[in-house]
Amino acid sequence: MTLTGKAKLAGIIGWPVSHSLSPVLHGHWLAAYGIDGAMIPLAAKTEDFSAIIDGVRRAGFAGVNVTVPHKEAAFALAHRTDDAARVAGAANLLIFHGREIEARNTDSVGLAESLRETIGTLDGKTAVLLGAGGAARGAVLALAMLGAGKIHLLNRDAGRAKSLAAALGPHVIATISPGTLDDWTSRAGEAALLVNSTSAGMGGNPPLAIDLAALPKSAAVCDIVYNPLETKLLKDAQARGHKAIDGLGMLMHQAVPSFEAFFGMKPQVTPELRAALVKVLRERQ
Repeated sequence: MTLTGKAKLAGIIGWPVSHSLSPVLHGHWLAAYGIDGAMIPLAAKTEDFSAIIDGVRRAGFAGVNVTVPHKEAAFALAHRTDDAARVAGAANLLIFHGREIEARNTDSVGLAESLRETIGTLDGKTAVLLGAGGAARGAVLALAMLGAGKIHLLNRDAGRAKSLAAALGPHVIATISPGTLDDWTSRAGEAALLVNSTSAGMGGNPPLAIDLAALPKSAAVCDIVYNPLETKLLKDAQARGHKAIDGLGMLMHQAVPSFEAFFGMKPQVTPELRAALVKVLRERQ
């Protein structure tokens, strides 16, 4: 049954944006809950971002989800922000309240809920996080939400890892220990969870070159990449008997607050939703 009244509109803005699964994801929920609405892809070059945001706000959109390369620009446009966006210095969700723009960052919630769904909480255990870019900021917060006691933050550039650890340290209870990828073997032995937040293995990027032999067999392995769903890292993890967690769970869970803000209902992440997204990903290969 379709809800009466004017159709509710929201957007997903990025460059490029044609690859985004957000229209499929939100479209699934709109159909499931009988809501008259749509998620519109908005291709925006960097120099056009603010003008397009102003245009869709004036056109009556409820808000937009934001993907690369505009997350920092989205944060800068906002009149008010949530804690996660302030810590990350970036936003993936803009909500329009008349002329006022609210910015949120739901990436950390998305990853935390995906991990909670598959491995529960960390309860003081150690995690290893690979990467020190924008995605790593949300990942650190997610690991802290799950109760990690220590986070080994490893990156090719040691300076970036140290800077990120210094920036996020005051915002989390977990101890953040920065290092380089060369430290992997010495840090992996105590890990209950490995999270890859780099773009290695995504699309046409080379796979992550890392030997999982140093990781305890009981440790879980998460790759935030969802295209391809099964990266070389996850294939290697499964071959060694580790629980492997792909990035699709994070994508689905980070969209829940967005859908609720845009369309007025908190949706459920279901096996049917995952199957619909997997089908589209396979068709695009």
